[in-house]
Amino acid sequence: MKLKFIGATHEVTGSCTYIEACGKKFLVDFGMEQGEDVYENVQIPVAPSEIDFVLLTHAHIDHSGLLPLLYAGGFCGDIHATCATTNLCEVMLRDSAHIQEFEAEWRNRKGKRSGKEEYVPLYTMDDAIGAIGCFVSHKYNEPEEIYENIVVNFIDAGHLLGSASIEITLTEGTETRKIVFSGDIGNTDQPLIRCPQYIESADYVVMESTYGTRVHEKPTDYVTSLTSIIKRTFDRGGSVIIPSFAVGRTQEMLYFIRKIKANNLIEGHEDFPVYVDSPLAIEATNIFINNRESCYDEEALKFVRQGINPIGFTGLITAVSSDDSKNINNDSRPKIIISASGMCEAGRIKHHLKHNLWRPENTILFVGYQAVNTLGRSLLNGARKVKLFGESVHVAAEIKQLPGISGHADLNGLMNWIKAIEKPKKVFINHGDHEATEALSQKLRDELNLDTYCPYSGSEFDMLTGQVTYDAEPVLIPREKRNPNANAAYNELLNASDKLYRLIKDNSGRANADMRKLTEAIHKLCEEWVL
Repeated sequence: MKLKFIGATHEVTGSCTYIEACGKKFLVDFGMEQGEDVYENVQIPVAPSEIDFVLLTHAHIDHSGLLPLLYAGGFCGDIHATCATTNLCEVMLRDSAHIQEFEAEWRNRKGKRSGKEEYVPLYTMDDAIGAIGCFVSHKYNEPEEIYENIVVNFIDAGHLLGSASIEITLTEGTETRKIVFSGDIGNTDQPLIRCPQYIESADYVVMESTYGTRVHEKPTDYVTSLTSIIKRTFDRGGSVIIPSFAVGRTQEMLYFIRKIKANNLIEGHEDFPVYVDSPLAIEATNIFINNRESCYDEEALKFVRQGINPIGFTGLITAVSSDDSKNINNDSRPKIIISASGMCEAGRIKHHLKHNLWRPENTILFVGYQAVNTLGRSLLNGARKVKLFGESVHVAAEIKQLPGISGHADLNGLMNWIKAIEKPKKVFINHGDHEATEALSQKLRDELNLDTYCPYSGSEFDMLTGQVTYDAEPVLIPREKRNPNANAAYNELLNASDKLYRLIKDNSGRANADMRKLTEAIHKLCEEWVL
């Protein structure tokens, strides 16, 4: 029973683990690396055609995004996942393929003029459709022997609709081992979906550590905060534009807006329209509705039992075609526009920003994390001008952020999850940056007396003997090759300078003592950082 770690080792994305057991070769997740890559990942040790099957924890692209590439390489086995994950992957993998093909077309159009070689997409729509055809759906909490001596059980991880921790029970002769893959462990008290379900026993655990060093702040009262922002914007004749992730966060926002409408909290604007302008978000919303019985939490199910759609309401308008999207700008009423992508890097949200950023009556409301060097982060950091479709756009709209309802368990949530498992023989920590991985590992050793190991890509473990058979060394990717946005920190600094300039302008007219105090602080900062 051989375990080999491929991806998400001392990093957060690109989840993949290879297992040989019971005469089969299989993967748990095969995700795409996103953002900055720090360490080189080893290749899967066999050809894709030799992989017998895949177990998938959930639909997020950093866990599922390379499945079409596996199919393109000759894989023709089954991909086992929950029903909701299967449904979500049907739209998310097609969307990912569309992005791959669109980027290739754009690069080749530019490259032809400069004589560059043709850029080949990572995979095509046909590859995505082929991979989708391999999915086999499972229900939660129903162990199933998918191959002789291989039993799998999907347990609700509470991270995303359909997300799961996977119990795998393997038997070779008289030896049986149970290994649990946590997947991404969800936060508690999220809207719509259930809290993570705990597992009682395992020989070995492969556990994520995304927030292995952090504790979430107390959740914001979203309804109250959202109501205040919407009403203030509508009262001045403006609209609220919400960049939102298509799967998960969009449905959460609809859940909160339904509550606001049901309780008539926006006085004077009770019938305001809400546009969802993202084909992927619309399809995902329908999948949420269709999987409500198996995935919704008790609060959401109470609405369902009363005949109420918890993410539907009067005034909800979906924009599917590009013409539908363009027509939104012809609606002069105060309104809410929810559109992808959540970090404003692509998709229809960029068109809505072009039409609305320069209007001071509007509000751009961020409801999720904005990564370094994204348009969303620039706006949050106070950029006064941004470029959209080659045009410089002045930022006059109010820029606001509601702290995100994180889909990941924090340090306390991770500890509660692992405490529920009767002392496993070994816990492997992955899916976190180096600091988070090592910190969580140390905490589990110190507080729970657990045997932990933080593998680098290529590390191997024998589940029968309980020994690490190959302890891989980290292989760093040269910094200049990690990310095309290598100057992200400098861009952050420039955005901060814009913020400082606005602070100085806003202090005009204040007491002389206050202005002198600010001047001294700036001089002190300059002296401290002078080169």
